[in-house]
Amino acid sequence: MSTLRVPIGPNDQVQGDPNTAKIVLVEYGDYQCPYCGHAFPLVKKFVEEYGDEVAFVFRNFPLTDSHQYAMAAATIAEAAGKQGKFWEMHDLIYNNQNLLSENMLKECVAALNLDINKVENDITTSNLQDKIEADFEGGVRSGVNGTPSFFVNGEKWEDYDGTYDSFVGLVS
Repeated sequence: MSTLRVPIGPNDQVQGDPNTAKIVLVEYGDYQCPYCGHAFPLVKKFVEEYGDEVAFVFRNFPLTDSHQYAMAAATIAEAAGKQGKFWEMHDLIYNNQNLLSENMLKECVAALNLDINKVENDITTSNLQDKIEADFEGGVRSGVNGTPSFFVNGEKWEDYDGTYDSFVGLVS
């Protein structure tokens, strides 16, 4: 069984407290992946229903050979994170995944009232690209070969079957 090779750190996008949560769920995801799009509402419901029992970490794993807008979406989400709105952008992109395009991402920036000049500056600096590449490389080192890939408490979760019940099974 594969284990999470890169510990959760200050550069991660985290909901909840991984130090106190019973379940620490790490997803390596791609914003344009239809399977990630299917998992998105399940993860969201799970995190909301189980509150403090769950910490959720999202790491970028853009499959750029298959998904034209995956890297742009990851970059915009991370840029939004620099303005304190990562999760709002994350949710907005997944909720509109079927419309994903450069124009849609620009509309998301406007919808969240982000500082467009700051976003443009952030996406042209190497810091965001370095973070996304580090997420991706950490995923590869941890045995990720597709999306979504989940880790539960540091171990690769092989039992995810695309249903909400599989998430509920983690806490029972």
